[in-house]
Amino acid sequence: MRKLWLFAAAVMLGCLSLLLTPCSAQSGPNPPANSDAAGAPPAAEATPATAQGGTMTIGSKVGVAVKMSLLGIGAEVATPLTYHTNIRAGFNAFSYSRGFSNDGVNYNASLSFRSAEAHFDWFPFAGGFHLSPGLMIYNGNQITANASVPGLNSFTLGGTTYTSDPANPITGTGKIGFNKVGPMFTLGWGNLVPRSNKHIVVPFEFGMLFQGSPQATLNLVGSACDSTGANCQNVAGDTTFQNNVIAQQNKLNNNMSFFKVYPIISLGFGYKF
Repeated sequence: MRKLWLFAAAVMLGCLSLLLTPCSAQSGPNPPANSDAAGAPPAAEATPATAQGGTMTIGSKVGVAVKMSLLGIGAEVATPLTYHTNIRAGFNAFSYSRGFSNDGVNYNASLSFRSAEAHFDWFPFAGGFHLSPGLMIYNGNQITANASVPGLNSFTLGGTTYTSDPANPITGTGKIGFNKVGPMFTLGWGNLVPRSNKHIVVPFEFGMLFQGSPQATLNLVGSACDSTGANCQNVAGDTTFQNNVIAQQNKLNNNMSFFKVYPIISLGFGYKF
């Protein structure tokens, strides 16, 4: 399209120069045409990409960056597809552990972020601003926990209060995970492969990851008694207890339902080779 505009402008300027040439200038015999000049091919017109920093194709340039985001600490690499587009891929990782209690159950929990992503970056104004649809190609983000209730301590499941049997106290495991693959969309500023001679860039972007509703699992073993500490029985064969475990799982899922759309905020430091 830019070539078409340049060609049209050249034609218009040529016509204008002919119209403005005085007729007296045409008097007298015409000088002989220079055969070399007449036979020479017209000068090649520079393409927009060449005129603005070199042709951009996949693999012609590479940019890398390290970053910090709500997905963890990561790195990414990008290469151009066209003058206005890049493809970009990266990974993220982060771990954190802490203990907490919920409804009388003690949890020793670990947050583990492990993910890989790919993006198509579109730079509509050929600058730093970009719109980037993408895909979380691997979402290993999860929360795992070891659960325990000391003997004679009370806890609540599904609205029912129990007492942990001191002879066989309640223990178990829990996990909250998400869909392994999910679409994402970000927008931001900064091009890992600048179209100028610049090499250093500080990219910033924000957006959303659509990772689906959380999926909680809770497994408890041991023996539980009624609220008075009597009538203790193994929970593996207690249908009411297992139904209450399912109710607790549903409660966890509802409490974390807002994580189905996860926010993304990222800041990095990049270099173009």
